[in-house]
Amino acid sequence: MSDFSHLDAQGNPAMVDVGKKAITRRTARAQSIVVLTDEIMQQLTGGDIQTKKGPVFQTAIIAGTMAAKRTSDLIPLCHPLGLDSCKFSVKTEGNEVIIECTTSLEAKTGVEMEALVGASVAALTVYDMCKAFSHDLIIKETRLLEKTGGKQDFQR
Repeated sequence: MSDFSHLDAQGNPAMVDVGKKAITRRTARAQSIVVLTDEIMQQLTGGDIQTKKGPVFQTAIIAGTMAAKRTSDLIPLCHPLGLDSCKFSVKTEGNEVIIECTTSLEAKTGVEMEALVGASVAALTVYDMCKAFSHDLIIKETRLLEKTGGKQDFQR
């Protein structure tokens, strides 16, 4: 028997069987940080960066939400989940754009991957929409901040 949760007894990839797990309220919050240049930050007006492609942060929220909802299509062996909620906060501190994605649902398995994928794709969208100004952009960090429900809670 394998010690890895996503391998079967023969060592082949397998989705974890969550059939006997209890349905609980599960939430997760993840963060991605994008570092922008001074030139790009000068485009910040009214709480968003305006480009020829449109409002950067609003577009990133839409992209992140779409990605979180499709996580199982992107991450092998990830269970498909119908999210009850996917919310974003986007704020700037200096030249950093701090994106947080919070996902939740009642299910037998957690939503950490959905929150992480949502935050990551939102950060990639910020990068994509701002690269016309400069390619000197950094996506410096994506991490899980907290999760609740299931076997154990986590708080960074």
